Amino acid sequence: MSRFRIEHLNTYRYAHRVGLNYGEARLLPRAAAGQRVLERTLVMNPFVDDYRERDDAFGNRVVWFNLRQPHQSLSVTACSLIERTLAPLPATSPAWNAVVETLRQPLHGETDPECVAAREFCLPSPHAPFEPAAVEYVRISFTPGRPLLAAAADLAARIHAEFAYRPNATEIDTPIAEVLAERHGVCQDFAHLVLSGLRGLGLAARYVSGYLETTPAPGAPILLGADASHAWISLFLPNHGWFDFDPTNGAAIGEGHLTLAWGRDYADVAPLKGVVYGGGAHSLDVGVTVTRMCEN
Repeated sequence: MSRFRIEHLNTYRYAHRVGLNYGEARLLPRAAAGQRVLERTLVMNPFVDDYRERDDAFGNRVVWFNLRQPHQSLSVTACSLIERTLAPLPATSPAWNAVVETLRQPLHGETDPECVAAREFCLPSPHAPFEPAAVEYVRISFTPGRPLLAAAADLAARIHAEFAYRPNATEIDTPIAEVLAERHGVCQDFAHLVLSGLRGLGLAARYVSGYLETTPAPGAPILLGADASHAWISLFLPNHGWFDFDPTNGAAIGEGHLTLAWGRDYADVAPLKGVVYGGGAHSLDVGVTVTRMCEN
């Protein structure tokens, strides 16, 4: 068992004064399998006029706020303390095509409410539409009769080996077909590609946002703020729950993967979004620091 301290700082700077700022933040980590949230706070400067918290449809913690005083900058800092344990993946799992058949069964007499809820994640979404090329790419790992978790692990390893991680090479709305053709992108691109392919096969898969602990080279100092928010996918196995895989790093998640939120795709878990009146051009600086506190 380990504890992690997370600080996620977002600073907006505007060319001109903003008169009204309405925002929504998903920066407070949620509870998840193997993860317990011990502390979570959100601090904004300038002090906001309204602040409200709620859970969204997926159970993510959402903060709604507005700022009515004129301002030319806004900082939003999330500080969290998370306790993390990691359970190993099951040694065996059913064939993936058998899982598809289970998910396609009529709802009448359904006894597993989690299976019913999971079916939403079989459907396409704005950033992960059905893309035939993605389905064909994923199908290489998902041969008939292959165990679900073994196929997912193979797919994650292939993404890691065949795609280059290249920051600033894509945008959040870069088409999946372009990512496949160019063979580069960032974690969001790889997650959307995998989601499109898995859902195209009939499986239930969701987008997970969070943080990844990074370990410096031996003898090198920890670079504060050098960590970044991360994204991976979670795959549903009926009667067992959800299992997470990180296509960017080519493996199942480790103890250092810390969940923030989940949804159908990036649009459901965007850290900050909203509307501002005035301000003109703006810039955004983001810094994330993940620190391992202790181990038991």
